[in-house]
Amino acid sequence: MNCRGCGTALTLPLIDLGTSPPSNAYVRADQLEQAEQWVPLKVAVCQQCWLVQTEDYTSADSLFDAEYAYFSSFSSTWLAHAERYVGEMVERFGLTADSRVVEIAANDGYLLQYVARRGIACLGVEPTRSTAQAAREKGLEIRELFFGRETAVQLSREGWSADLMAANNVLAHVPDINDFLAGFATLLKPTGVATFEFPQLLTLMAGQQFDTLYHEHYSYLSLTAVQALCERNGLHVFDVAQLPTHGGSLRVFVQRLDGQRREVQPAVQQQLQAELAAGVKTPEYYATLAPAAERIKHELLRFLLQAKAEGKRVVGYGAAAKGNTLLNYAGVKPDLLAWVADANPHKQGKYLPGSRIPIVSPAQIDIEKPDYVLVLPWNLLDEITQAFAGIRAWDGRFVIAIPELIIR
Repeated sequence: MNCRGCGTALTLPLIDLGTSPPSNAYVRADQLEQAEQWVPLKVAVCQQCWLVQTEDYTSADSLFDAEYAYFSSFSSTWLAHAERYVGEMVERFGLTADSRVVEIAANDGYLLQYVARRGIACLGVEPTRSTAQAAREKGLEIRELFFGRETAVQLSREGWSADLMAANNVLAHVPDINDFLAGFATLLKPTGVATFEFPQLLTLMAGQQFDTLYHEHYSYLSLTAVQALCERNGLHVFDVAQLPTHGGSLRVFVQRLDGQRREVQPAVQQQLQAELAAGVKTPEYYATLAPAAERIKHELLRFLLQAKAEGKRVVGYGAAAKGNTLLNYAGVKPDLLAWVADANPHKQGKYLPGSRIPIVSPAQIDIEKPDYVLVLPWNLLDEITQAFAGIRAWDGRFVIAIPELIIR
């Protein structure tokens, strides 16, 4: 396989997580007698542009289909983050009622609802029917399309040239990342700004977050790689910010290469230097993740087997894609993890892909009073422990597995 960014042959492996179904391919009850599609989950590193990427085994059309079950609005933490973002962008870039905002991967309208409340014209691009419909129910205008250069030309002709384009947690999800970025250079006004948010490679490696590797994530991004991708596709990075979201993310600010040239902020060079110092341009940097993943798998299995031997009941919380990567890599099934609770009703009543662990309502926690709750979206641990602090009444405890097994 060649690098999807620069075309160089990929020769440096990062990790091989075996085979698993796509992490968001939740199984309905009527599908339990059917076979699932298990495909390799391998990640490699380009030694030319240092883009980290999954090897190609699945298509975007099959991953982001009409039954896509990830809805952003079920996390209060994420909603608060989106509302803060809108306020900051309005103030920094002087957005008014005459401005136009376009969000790529608008999901269920979690962010654009705050733009609309300010009286600013906005449009969402969202290819998954389930989330697009939820956004429309909020009164938002949504186009069910995959975004790229062709879509950008179409929207520009319709008058949607943008003052601000937002793209949260989508840059990693696109197979043709060059076409995707070229779409931003096409749809942005010459004075416009686009922001990309994504979990950053430095925290993935430092935190041994191998569970964030799954088929829906085609790329794993550093500013080093993103800057090269942007320059190749008519965009210029002028600022970057560190974010706590998703275990550690970057927000990258870009403008058109041929448009208004805002001054490049010192944070850009600081981030590039931090990545260089960490070793992102050296093969040795990438050698630590595979052994860490194996250690984490063994720690989790020891805990689950010991709990079962002691007659303890362990359940999970959060039917997240990252949890599916962890459970399938470790080979965990319902005999060790009875069920997983999730607040998203679109997931309840279904089963986790691969492991076939049932997904239930969070109310089940109070009904069954488990001894341990394994929090799969560990990045939301504080939010979840606060919401379900009542388990302390029966001496229940919370558990996370990454970056190490912690019981609290």
